[in-house]
Amino acid sequence: MSALERFQADRPQPKAGIDEIVAYVPGKSKVEGVAHPIKLSSNENILGSSPKAVAAYAEAAASLNMYPDSRTLALREAVAAHYRLEPERLVFGCGTDEILGRLVQQIYLEPGDNIVQGEYGFNAYGIGARACQTEVRFAPEPDLRISVDEMLALVDERTRLVFVTQPSNPTGTWITREEMERLHAALPPSVMLVIDAAYAEFCTDPRFTDGLDLARTASNVIVTHTFSKIFGLASLRIGWGYVPIEAAEAIERIRLPFNTSIPGQLAAIAALGDTAFQAESLELVERWRPWLTQQLGGLGLDVAPSGANFVLVRFPTTPGRTAADAEAFLAARGYIVRGVANYGLPDCLRITIGREEHNRAVIDALADFLGRRRR
Repeated sequence: MSALERFQADRPQPKAGIDEIVAYVPGKSKVEGVAHPIKLSSNENILGSSPKAVAAYAEAAASLNMYPDSRTLALREAVAAHYRLEPERLVFGCGTDEILGRLVQQIYLEPGDNIVQGEYGFNAYGIGARACQTEVRFAPEPDLRISVDEMLALVDERTRLVFVTQPSNPTGTWITREEMERLHAALPPSVMLVIDAAYAEFCTDPRFTDGLDLARTASNVIVTHTFSKIFGLASLRIGWGYVPIEAAEAIERIRLPFNTSIPGQLAAIAALGDTAFQAESLELVERWRPWLTQQLGGLGLDVAPSGANFVLVRFPTTPGRTAADAEAFLAARGYIVRGVANYGLPDCLRITIGREEHNRAVIDALADFLGRRRR
């Protein structure tokens, strides 16, 4: 609808492009007829939350009548100390989604600009860009993995942001430090490289980088992290970003005054200090991720190499054996996994790493589904 048509309409109308946006669809959490399903669809921490974070959250109940610290000073200092970062370059939000949304929708993009992301990159980037009447360009991902050359081929004079999810969601794949540095070096200085490191704590390969070292000295790199994954605080929506000082000042001007809560701030500080819980969470993933990959491969299924707390599994296109069929079969057994057709991967399922009993049950169920006896 044009500006004139909006003015002449008989009621207020959304601006151009909003009606064409496909809303983000979260992972399912319920199964009809199953009272207590095991949710392996949203990459939450299957171990729950740090006991210290739970205690801090409970203690915060005495402060529910008060506004939170708008500058998140205590959490700011804790994150800065933990990651060896300058406090003034940190920004906090209601999950990293809010931070990325501010950058995309309110700071860097204007109509006619474009962003570049991987073919299977996180859907939320494009949603925010389209709301700004900005073009979203998808770089092909051979073997479900970002290609630096494909990304660079889409960059032009109207490109403002290039997004890399490291490791990626929903594929779990990642690029090396060398590839990240090559991508950054080839970008014009006017283009911001945004590295979404929500799952970075689950990847310990020495070739991996979350981008923080690059961002320390670069004026066009932003790195975001979250407390939702390894720290187990998804419901509290605490995310943070390490950004150039100009970006920090811009976000500070336009962010909502109290965008993180007292319980969230206190629980995040406690979770950050509970290294034992973090180690336990990482150990579970590092033990069962390769086991799941091997077992699924033994069933004849292709699994993308993952550096996250989930695996992406490709199913046949044979009727009765498809990803959608497998998703329904697992749901009937009480296990919710994530179909990713909305990411352009209709033949794949994303499965969060669970506890031992969950992982073994999923493999047993898929063996039954495929009619294959496990050895």
